[in-house]
Amino acid sequence: MTTLKTHNIETAPEGSKALLEQSLKSNGMIPGLHGVLAESPEILEAYQALHKLFTQSSFNKEELTVVWQTINTEHECHYCVPAHTGIANMMKVDSSLSEALRNRTEMPTKKLQTLHDFTLKIVRKRGQVTQEDLNTFYEAGYGERQVLEVILGLSQKVISNYTNHIANTPVDAPFQKFTWEARKV
Repeated sequence: MTTLKTHNIETAPEGSKALLEQSLKSNGMIPGLHGVLAESPEILEAYQALHKLFTQSSFNKEELTVVWQTINTEHECHYCVPAHTGIANMMKVDSSLSEALRNRTEMPTKKLQTLHDFTLKIVRKRGQVTQEDLNTFYEAGYGERQVLEVILGLSQKVISNYTNHIANTPVDAPFQKFTWEARKV
């Protein structure tokens, strides 16, 4: 098992202190992931910027949740699945959607299923999707902008999921009730 140091405002490198203060202000705590990322002010800033940009994308709260959790479960991230379950609850996303994503079962609507399937294809094929994959996505009502926004969400999740695997980041107290283990499919 590997671990990386988790910083607080006092122990963080100078370039990360203001970023951690912003995390504390925004979240009422410093998420463990942010504490780990603080070792490199550049990656912490990048992660926070990607998160902000993705939440400002054209996706609604259910679609944001589908992209995040599809990637989190595919990457088997012990930290991000519970965290995004809690975030989805705070965003008032129907818990049945969160449970479907956590359990890798059918999405509640055809459009969300298409987004889930397309996101998986982007991840599994490392972006090498076919024109048929794109056409199916477009037929569901999505467009080129949303193709690129899935990639934006993936960029954010690669930072967090990979970091959490290496750091073995403990799940934050508010999200421990949503603990999750990968279920092989």
